[in-house]
Amino acid sequence: MTRIKKAKTFAALHRRGDPLILYNIWDAGSAAAVAGAGAKALATGSHSVAEAQGWPDGEHLPLDILLAVVSRITAISDLPLSVDFESGFAREPERISANVARLLETDAVGINFEDQLIGGQPEGDLYPIYPLEEQVTRLRAVRAAADAAGVPLFVNARTDLVLRQGDISQHPALIGAVIERGQAYAEAGATGFFVPGLVTPDLIGRVVEATSLPVNLMTKPGMPDTTTLAALGVARISHGPFPYWRAMAQVRDWAAEAME
Repeated sequence: MTRIKKAKTFAALHRRGDPLILYNIWDAGSAAAVAGAGAKALATGSHSVAEAQGWPDGEHLPLDILLAVVSRITAISDLPLSVDFESGFAREPERISANVARLLETDAVGINFEDQLIGGQPEGDLYPIYPLEEQVTRLRAVRAAADAAGVPLFVNARTDLVLRQGDISQHPALIGAVIERGQAYAEAGATGFFVPGLVTPDLIGRVVEATSLPVNLMTKPGMPDTTTLAALGVARISHGPFPYWRAMAQVRDWAAEAME
């Protein structure tokens, strides 16, 4: 399958009310396992990829290593692959474009691009969020790099506004800003809108209705089931770092049993 066909196939899998399920992977081995389970597409998770290579999450994993991992995944599977590219491994639009151009050489056809200012001055134990105008400029740089390469890259624009607020009683106050970002990201060239941390059905419905983009959510405790999310119009459900954590817990338990 050509890269352009893969990209178009991946985009077509995002349907409101019939969500694409992405069981996130971290290397070629996990990619083969998930593909063997009948996956329609593959997606990495930054936390899982970094930790599997011995690095903490948050762009501590060198870009060269990430690209090597991605290249091995695309080498063993012809399924469309989306890569969690965090915040682009740069702040400046020119460097973001250059990094995306390198990613496209791996045959990936999707990207998660977040608005968390990784490496910025932490607010408590959280990184700040890019100002909207700056993030829009950065997002345009992602799209420009894809256009220059002739690839209809699926740009899944992620906002961390909700995820960084652990108290769900505070989430309603954030929805206006979330919707504003979704609309701005769509105008800047995003293909999807990712709002990890959002779990409340009425708020999910509000976001889905307010954006033209297919909405992506991440499973976590307290999340509605897939049937409910489909009824709300969600188009994509990711599993984030949870598959990696479960797999490593199983390995640990098996190792402990073997050494008894």
